[in-house]
Amino acid sequence: MTYRLPPLNSLRAFEAAARHLSFKDAAAELSVTPTAISHQIRGLEEYLGFELFRRLTRAMELTREGRLMLPKVREGLQCFAAAIESTRRREPGGRLLLTTPPAFGSRWLIRHLPGFTAEHPEVQLHMSASIETIDARDSGRVSGLARVDLREDETEVFIRFGRGQYDGCRVDRLFSPGYAVVCSPRLLFSMRPLKVPTDLRWHNLLHDESIMELLDRPTWAEWLHLAGVSGIDPDAGTHFSDSGLVLSAAIDGVGIALASQPLVEAEVVAGRLVQPFDLVIRRTQAYYLVVPEAVADRPPVQAFRRWLLREAAKVVQQ
Repeated sequence: MTYRLPPLNSLRAFEAAARHLSFKDAAAELSVTPTAISHQIRGLEEYLGFELFRRLTRAMELTREGRLMLPKVREGLQCFAAAIESTRRREPGGRLLLTTPPAFGSRWLIRHLPGFTAEHPEVQLHMSASIETIDARDSGRVSGLARVDLREDETEVFIRFGRGQYDGCRVDRLFSPGYAVVCSPRLLFSMRPLKVPTDLRWHNLLHDESIMELLDRPTWAEWLHLAGVSGIDPDAGTHFSDSGLVLSAAIDGVGIALASQPLVEAEVVAGRLVQPFDLVIRRTQAYYLVVPEAVADRPPVQAFRRWLLREAAKVVQQ
């Protein structure tokens, strides 16, 4: 059967531009210029005989035809990627690139990594942290096509914090953290000891503003309301733009933090932090292992997935 198709590069340009709704962002992803993306889209529209994007003053949106085309184009690119991947030799080791939320990587994953490296010395793990792995309030479904280059011998996977809607990927839910009040044990026996929630009025509240764009982030206002405490300004205290600084401040006795329980587990076990109250805020958002479908069966990915799910199950059982 003969297929008359437009150039593959124009389809890639369309998928990226439709996902970002930005020629500039699509160009950055595909390592070309915005002008090149514009030319690819214009050529594709001429080939098809209809417009794919509606250009607005400061934005753009997909036309009806563009919205109809996008899922099938994305599916086709994923099939191309899977076909190429099926021809690769299955080597037991290799480079595995892992990108995680900063606090998750530094406060939870690193503590567990010695187990993985001991089990799989053949896997060369390269870990980085990015705030972009935390889903923003207005994010919809996220495509897993970005940054997948099947010509490379290395494989990139992600830990994401969000709702678990990631197109083109195999997604495993790890755990959903609860958020609790934590502080230095010294504050329990200070001049104004912290014994009941109303005692918080005498202490400095610590605020983590690194997650301002989260869909459903916990706040001091919510915690105080659930605890039945009034007369305390929920916005008072010290504000930080980094989660690590918040926890360091809590450990050093600077104030009281509202923190993710799994991320402070080691500090609580070591006695550097305590949880003075039982009240915990629960959320539906969770941490997920997100792997582009095209590379999900590579041995390093499978090894890391099995190990990570085993470690995450211990959190769920607590």
